[in-house]
Amino acid sequence: METQKKIHVGMLFGGNSSEHDVSKRSAHNIYDAMDKNKYEIDLFLITKNGIVLSDAATRRVFDGEPEDQVVAEEMPKLDMSDPLAPIKNLTLAKDIDIFYPVVHGNLGEDGTLQGLFKLLKKPYVGSGVLASAASFDKDITKQILTHHHIQNTKYVVVTPENREQMTYAYLQAHVGDHLFIKPANQGSSIGIHKAENEQEYLDGLADAFKYDYKILVEESIDNPREVECSILGNENPKASKLGAIDVPKTDTFYDYNNKFVDASGVTFELPVELPADLTKRIQQMSLDAFKALGLKGMARVDFLVSEDGEPYLGEINTLPGFTNISLYPKLWEVSGISYTALIDQLIQLGFDEFKRQSGIHYDFVALDAE
Repeated sequence: METQKKIHVGMLFGGNSSEHDVSKRSAHNIYDAMDKNKYEIDLFLITKNGIVLSDAATRRVFDGEPEDQVVAEEMPKLDMSDPLAPIKNLTLAKDIDIFYPVVHGNLGEDGTLQGLFKLLKKPYVGSGVLASAASFDKDITKQILTHHHIQNTKYVVVTPENREQMTYAYLQAHVGDHLFIKPANQGSSIGIHKAENEQEYLDGLADAFKYDYKILVEESIDNPREVECSILGNENPKASKLGAIDVPKTDTFYDYNNKFVDASGVTFELPVELPADLTKRIQQMSLDAFKALGLKGMARVDFLVSEDGEPYLGEINTLPGFTNISLYPKLWEVSGISYTALIDQLIQLGFDEFKRQSGIHYDFVALDAE
């Protein structure tokens, strides 16, 4: 009996975003959970300066060698006069069947890698270029949500050009007394601050501008419940059961530290028991947002639920974390899909979307020679 050919997966992770190390944790977990009888896997670490390492070098980092040391040894091997030098190591892996990006933040979730995969004419896991870019930009996301009548918080956008006009008094009048300050194009609570007076606003804004030139200033919901929903699918997505995050009273919100550094004080309710109508409403809002943004494969949708039971869609993550405490896979586990089965489905969805896109025809009209 002939052995079935393994699916050759090229997994990319790391990147030059603030979530570099989180991405490495996610990639380890996904790799460990993948059925090695079904998949042949090449690993590509994207360094902090945006260079793709070879599978051999990446495995050294995977096995515990200091990343900076490996990178220092690998950089002299590259001819940086070659414009394709940053991605040259991808040519070392022959016959990749599908790419699996596990890059959180910019480069991975903003459509950049998806554009590369499209140029390479290869299937890949997750959403396409436009959907990824629109979902990564919190301002564009909120514009699309609002257009589709999906409830989200009030906000204004502060840029270097309008910064002087966006005074604390102006924001109090237009957004509220309690503000959240967020870089439009960052993830995992990087550069996010809560402000309840003018000095906190000015300090938070100054820090946020380190991470982006477009800053959202949102209204703060009093004592919200943080609820999350996982979405899986392409044209006919399905919603998981819901989970809730309970953050220590001493923390103002679910920040980078209690997500990834010290989660000892954070508790999760998986699944969370909410009134049936609220559960259905959050699941439907998640599905509506997934479709409105044109997402494919997966997304984790984050909500703030007010004390009077009103859900506000806060954020959508198109390449959610797969660390030991990440809620995307955990929510599917409590919904009946194991970690390994979830990865199988995500890879199949990538193949399905590639096949669907391959059915689009392009006509080339020749111009008459002069």
